[in-house]
Amino acid sequence: MTDASDEQAPPPTFWQTAGSVLAAFFGVQNSRNRRRDFTRGKPSHYILMGAIATALFVVALLVIVRVVLAAAGV
Repeated sequence: MTDASDEQAPPPTFWQTAGSVLAAFFGVQNSRNRRRDFTRGKPSHYILMGAIATALFVVALLVIVRVVLAAAGV
């Protein structure tokens, strides 16, 4: 069940959403933030933030691999 205070509280901020997405990447999240995300957050915000975070992660991995291969002379 949700409290009346949860229904009237503002939606999560950009940084709270980003923090929740990063916590999901590591598989950790406290129950208070999880409850906030599911009661006040919009799924589209988390999907978009997750897609952006995934793209940044893939780009970072590609850059790291290219740097390591260039350093190895391959």
